[in-house]
Amino acid sequence: MLKTKLLYIFIFSLFGFTNTNAQLGFSHEVGVIVGPVEFRSDFGQRVNESTNLGNTGIGIGIIHYINFAYRADCNCYTTNTYFNDHFKLRSEISWNKTTLDHHGQWVDPGLTSDAADKLRAHHGEANNFDIGMQLEYFPLSIRSFQAFAYKFAPFISLGVHYTSFTPKASTDYVNASETNDIGNILDPNNFYPYWEPGSINPSAGTTWSMVTSVGVRYKLSVLSDLMLDLRWQLYFDDWIDGLNHQLESNKFNDWLLWLNFGYIYYLD
Repeated sequence: MLKTKLLYIFIFSLFGFTNTNAQLGFSHEVGVIVGPVEFRSDFGQRVNESTNLGNTGIGIGIIHYINFAYRADCNCYTTNTYFNDHFKLRSEISWNKTTLDHHGQWVDPGLTSDAADKLRAHHGEANNFDIGMQLEYFPLSIRSFQAFAYKFAPFISLGVHYTSFTPKASTDYVNASETNDIGNILDPNNFYPYWEPGSINPSAGTTWSMVTSVGVRYKLSVLSDLMLDLRWQLYFDDWIDGLNHQLESNKFNDWLLWLNFGYIYYLD
């Protein structure tokens, strides 16, 4: 229900921006993005590449830009100011999903302890639905890029997203004292014994996140661009993955890296 409401808010806001900004003389761009997500969370071992590469998922999204450099109502450029020629406002609605497992030395196949067995049996899933905005800065002139003065236009961005998260948790561990208790996520005896009670909680929730990225656009045609964008997103919550253990290694909230590829179309 919350995700549906966020979708409606985004659609209504998009139409509102389009109508309002058309009157103000701005133009608009729409696009789609997709790419691999590397989710960094409490699963696995910190600063361990097998964890980072092992917990990889997928993200998709729909994006909208306000282009301050060009006026669609008169097919002409806006007032030539530094802001108009170097900034765009990006709105986005996106979703990402990552299957999570433990990697690293504590689940090494050579370890035969009960604790290692419980870690290997523990699985999770991060499901996140985002809506938000970013301000993108283009060091090169947006006007010149649209006029084919150069093919590539690098950019950096910073913004805030509102996130609805729905994690999942499961275990394949069999409780020896209660063999019918397979996969019970409410029984702490099925999970890593050194975590504090209550460390696993796959409840849905919402939070804010900070988003920053670096990327580049490639001018494909007069009305279309290709985009490559590497995003870092830090959540203001540590329950995005459904796991929040209290070990000393748990120093940061959940975050992700998303390398997305996009296609952007200019609304004429």
